Amino acid sequence: MTSFFPAFAGNQPKSSAELQAWHARALPEPVLEPELGIVDPHHHLYDDPGRGSRYMLPDLLADIGQGHRVTHTVYVEAYSSMWRASGPEAMRPVGEIEFAAGVGAMADSGIYGPCRVAAAVVGHADLMLGDAVGAVLDEQLAAARGRLRGIRYQLAHEPGVVGRFIKHMAPPDRMADPQFHRGLAQLAPRGLHFEAWLYHHQLRDLAALARAFPDTTVVLNHVGGRIGVEQYRDQRAEVLAEWRAGLAELAALKNVVVKIGGLGMAFFGFGFEHESRPATSKELLPAWQPLIAECIDRFGADHCMFESNFPVDRQSCSYLALWNTYKQATAALPAHERHALFSGTAKRVYRIA
Repeated sequence: MTSFFPAFAGNQPKSSAELQAWHARALPEPVLEPELGIVDPHHHLYDDPGRGSRYMLPDLLADIGQGHRVTHTVYVEAYSSMWRASGPEAMRPVGEIEFAAGVGAMADSGIYGPCRVAAAVVGHADLMLGDAVGAVLDEQLAAARGRLRGIRYQLAHEPGVVGRFIKHMAPPDRMADPQFHRGLAQLAPRGLHFEAWLYHHQLRDLAALARAFPDTTVVLNHVGGRIGVEQYRDQRAEVLAEWRAGLAELAALKNVVVKIGGLGMAFFGFGFEHESRPATSKELLPAWQPLIAECIDRFGADHCMFESNFPVDRQSCSYLALWNTYKQATAALPAHERHALFSGTAKRVYRIA
């Protein structure tokens, strides 16, 4: 493990070409419990030549093919990925839904293996359109051909340099905006839930939002985004206390579910991206276990689900090592709780048969 920490260089400091060479140096490890069924409820697909970043269906299938029994996946929006290049601005995100539905149809053919990739889809829509976002959602539902389950909105805001920890940063008061509330109110009547990507100091604001919409399922992404880099590195005790307090408020709400993952992102501050090779599960476990246990203890297994967040978490480890870590972290739990964490909660939330 790195004993020093260079300056934060973004959540994806390595390009796809650099990652390929880096992962070639990974230490081999066996797949643990290869028979355990997994639903991966959070991955992306995108092609960004400008950043040298590409992760498409063959790349995901190669990762899944490392040995874990991943039966289904959920495609989650990657802001601006595959959006329509023309047409009304509000409708541009429909292009990503069309793309994801196409990938799902490819996987359903069976030609690419047994995993039902993109069995469910989470898209993006500008909820600041208020009532008018309903027309966008209806277009997305039609384009998804039965796969759309929710809308993710990137709410992350951090005082300081815009885009330092995330490419797209929301205004600090977005969750309290009446126009945003009107947009969010369009989800539940259409059978859609809300997914939130934000930071640890915003968790109480999300709890207030979830209380205002008790009939809307709220899915918290990436354990609530506990920042561990830059100035937050020297405030670990304060950050931990604030994160725990926010989780406690959210865990008290029956309409909130948390995704356990995203821990491979550089902004968590574990430093694995600085190593000469990807981390093994034995190296990941002591770093990730406390956050995993905290979420399970507070929310219960029926309101938690493990995610890969690939390819973003590929900056720290392989797909094989990531799921091995989750398996080791939960080895002492009862079988029914592990079933919920690895597949049951995801199947219920995303209505996967």
